[in-house]
Amino acid sequence: MTLSPYAPIIGLFALAAAFALFSVAAARITGPRRYNKAKLEAYECGIEPSPQPVGGGRFPIKFYLTAMLFIVFDIEIIFLYPWAVSFDALPIFGFVEMVLFIVAVFVAYAYVWRRGGLDWD
Repeated sequence: MTLSPYAPIIGLFALAAAFALFSVAAARITGPRRYNKAKLEAYECGIEPSPQPVGGGRFPIKFYLTAMLFIVFDIEIIFLYPWAVSFDALPIFGFVEMVLFIVAVFVAYAYVWRRGGLDWD
């Protein structure tokens, strides 16, 4: 009787699901149940939440600039890792393309820096 090559992966997923379900159930059973108004409100980094208008509030542009900056550098790492792994197999063309890519990312970084996206007031 041979074991399927997917058996370890299925077993790992089953173990992860069992651990997640056990953790949620144990927290619900053993956790305290003393709720008050402060615990039920949204947490905003230790700052008292300000009342929002009925139609919803507007977010400052800094939130979006930070999110875009995170996406730019996240995508850069996603492209840099496979390039670094296969660097020996790539000719000079691969090196030139990566230099151009890093320059493009640096231009985006300089733009965000110049616009004040890295300054927190």
